[in-house]
Amino acid sequence: MKEIKAIINAYDHIDRNHSHAALATVVRVEGSSYRRTGARMLITDDGVWVGGISGGCLEGDALKRARLAITKSASSLVTYDTTDDDAYQIGVGLGCNGIIDVLFTPLDFNDPHNPVEVLKACLKANRQSHILINISAESGHWTGVKAGDVIPYKQQDSLALFADIDVEKLLVEEIDGRVLSGRSGPFQLVLPGGKQISCFIELLLPEIHLVLVGHQYDVYPLARQVNELGWRVSMVSNKLKVNLKLAETVNAIYVYAQFNEIPIDQFTGIVLMAHDYKTDKYNLPKALNTPAFYIGMLGPRIRAEKIFRELAEEGVLSDALSERIYAPAGLDIGAVSPEEIALAIIAEVKAVFAKRDGGFLRLRHQPIHERS
Repeated sequence: MKEIKAIINAYDHIDRNHSHAALATVVRVEGSSYRRTGARMLITDDGVWVGGISGGCLEGDALKRARLAITKSASSLVTYDTTDDDAYQIGVGLGCNGIIDVLFTPLDFNDPHNPVEVLKACLKANRQSHILINISAESGHWTGVKAGDVIPYKQQDSLALFADIDVEKLLVEEIDGRVLSGRSGPFQLVLPGGKQISCFIELLLPEIHLVLVGHQYDVYPLARQVNELGWRVSMVSNKLKVNLKLAETVNAIYVYAQFNEIPIDQFTGIVLMAHDYKTDKYNLPKALNTPAFYIGMLGPRIRAEKIFRELAEEGVLSDALSERIYAPAGLDIGAVSPEEIALAIIAEVKAVFAKRDGGFLRLRHQPIHERS
C-alpha cells in the first residue's frame, strides 16, 4: 500500500502539459521473483520512476518498454524469463529462476478510469477491501474491454463490460475462489471461436493499522518504524504527555476514554504498552472485544499470566480468548533496546497477519512465496 500511495502522489504531481506516463504492473509470476504480482511502477517519459517491479534488475528495460507504450498509446505485456540461458534475454544470470509478466499501460490523464485513478478511488474508500480485474491481454473480438483496463468488481453487474454471460459466470467463479483463498493471481479464459482474455485478479486490502496503547518513550521508535512501513498507526495515550514530534508520526491520537471510538477492523493490531499493570489489565478486555487480528502486550510472562488469572477469576477471560493474546509481545530475536523491541513486535505482527510462524527462512522447506 505504501508503494501505491507513493505512485498516486507522484502521478498527482506530473506536469500534464509537458509529460506523459505509463504504469507497469506485475500481473503474473511463475517460479521465484523478488517482487510478486501487484507490484507497480509509475514511469514518466523523462525517465523518472516511482515504485518497482523487481529488485532493480528489470527497471532499466522497463523504462524503454514504458516509453514504447506511451508512443504507441497502447498497452503491452512483456515476459521476463530469468530461467532462460539466452544471453540476450533481459534478466538472465540473476538467479531468480522465475518468469515475470509485466503489463505496461500508458496513462490517459483525461480518463477518470485509468489504472491510477482506479487506485485513487480505492484508497478514498475508507479501509475497504477491493477486487480489481486487471486486463493484461486479449485476442478476438472484445467490444467493451481491452488490455490495460482495470475493472473494480463488486458483484456480477460489474462484469457487464464483457458483454458475455458465460465469461461473467466464469469470472465470478474464479473471483469467489480467490476471495476464499485470500490470494491474488492470474486467470486466463480461452473461448470458442478464438477469443481469449488474460487478467490479473487482485485482492487489494487496506494497510495494516497498529494501535499503540501507552505513552512511554518506547512508543516512539515503534511508531516511527510502523510509519516507515507505510502502515497506519494510532496512539492511545494521555495527550498532555505526547511529544509533538510523535504527533507528526502517527495518524491519530486518542485519550484512554476514547478507546471504543477507534476504528478497529480485521486488519488492525493492538499493542498494550502502558507499563502500568492496572492500565494494561483494564484495556486488555477492551482489546479482546474488537475484531483486531493481533493483540500484543509488553512485559514479562509472569506479569501477563497474573493478568490472565485475575481476569479469568473475574469471568472476563476464557482460554479461547487468551489464545488471541501475544504476551510477551514480539519475536524472539534477542531484542534489548526500544528500537530492537519495536522491530521484534513489528515482525511478529506481520507474521501473524501473513499466517506464518516467523521462523528462519533457511529452515523453511517450502518456497518463500506461494507459487501459482
